[in-house]
Amino acid sequence: MTTNRIDGVLVQWGDRLFYGSNRPVRSRTPVLTGAGLHARADVLRHRIQAIVVRHAPQVMVKVTGGGRGMAAIAAHLRYISKSGRLPFEDDRAVVRDGRDALRDVIDQWRCGGSRIPEHSERREAFNIMLSMPAGTQPDIVRNAAREFAKAELSNYRYVMVLHTHQANPHVHLAVRAEGRDGRRLNPRKQDLRRWREVFAEKLRGWGIEAEASSKLTRGSRHHNERLWERKAREQGRVGEHRRSAEAKLTPARRDAAQAWCEIAKALASSDDLADRELGRSVVNYARWLPGVRYNPPEKQPQRELPGLERTISQRSRPEPGWER
Repeated sequence: MTTNRIDGVLVQWGDRLFYGSNRPVRSRTPVLTGAGLHARADVLRHRIQAIVVRHAPQVMVKVTGGGRGMAAIAAHLRYISKSGRLPFEDDRAVVRDGRDALRDVIDQWRCGGSRIPEHSERREAFNIMLSMPAGTQPDIVRNAAREFAKAELSNYRYVMVLHTHQANPHVHLAVRAEGRDGRRLNPRKQDLRRWREVFAEKLRGWGIEAEASSKLTRGSRHHNERLWERKAREQGRVGEHRRSAEAKLTPARRDAAQAWCEIAKALASSDDLADRELGRSVVNYARWLPGVRYNPPEKQPQRELPGLERTISQRSRPEPGWER
């Protein structure tokens, strides 16, 4: 398979795997060719390596709630800034601290634009948290969060505070729901996926290995245990079968498995040794995903997506027994 053909397959299936509906589809988007295609394929190679080889840490972007009225907003601003003891930064990149400065921000939010009542039936602000695993430099997390906010929230007032008192450094963003142009912030799942991508991109710009792939892309079989589930399990009211249940093979999981298989086949057919090595890593990673049943050939299992073990050609096997 020629280099252009391999790059084309990587872009076709890699974009579908890593971005999916996260990117708007434009009917007039130009088709990538030549250097542009190769550059895009190299970006996807780097992302594949980050997941299957380097196991890059995943960023977390989470909407933790929001204030329904100025009383709740003020309470949250006091909480994230520790009543002004921690420095806080606003959307104009002004960094301040102290109780007086915090009261000034609260007054600006209350009266800037439409007046926010003390209590409201609708959400007047959103609380967003951006986090990285322990060991990440807090200053870089703050810098990346600042760049994220400028890129995604430039139409809104916000206050940003870095927290380092826990193992994982994280930034709290309090964002006023009403934008400068009157439009209201209303984040959906697609927005959260894009926010994770942007935050990870900003971190990589500061030299931090970070990924924002979805659980479907990674083939994760686990779900975050809810508080009521943990309490019920500790009290013996939930059986072990609930936790050990096999991941349900949804159409989305099957599509992700197919994308990994197509990527593996393309890399395996490359004349580039680095591509073939990456192809082997993809096979070792993908064989355990929901939708791909892989076992050594002597067991002859029934496969959901047959032939994954043959995606690495004979010429790309420098030594026997790599599949063990």
